[in-house]
Amino acid sequence: QVQLVESGGGLVQPGGSLRLSCAASGRTFSTYAMGWFRQAPGKEREFVAAINWSGGSTYYADSVKGRFTISRDNAKSTVYLQMNSLKPEDTAVYYCAARSGIYAYGPEFKYDYWGQGTQVTVSS
Repeated sequence: QVQLVESGGGLVQPGGSLRLSCAASGRTFSTYAMGWFRQAPGKEREFVAAINWSGGSTYYADSVKGRFTISRDNAKSTVYLQMNSLKPEDTAVYYCAARSGIYAYGPEFKYDYWGQGTQVTVSS
């Protein structure tokens, strides 16, 4: 079992940057693959990025590729999402998620644990 707590959301102007953090409880963080998802008002939740247990493999949605970077620090039991060149369409609640396994799992895979989400608003 792992508990996830996101932080770092806020209001940012278009073109700006934010870094989201997701702190995990438990001593087995390094055994989990991690992902970031988002849900905009009136829309379904969508996949953003994933990272494998070691941080050596990542996977991004086309909509964020080249702008967002997922990373992790297993010593701190934390996964990050660096978001650059933000656009109004990036506005959403961002969730981190975890699942057992060794790969960077895309949206077709089930994630077992979810955080409560953090709001990101991109607006001038």
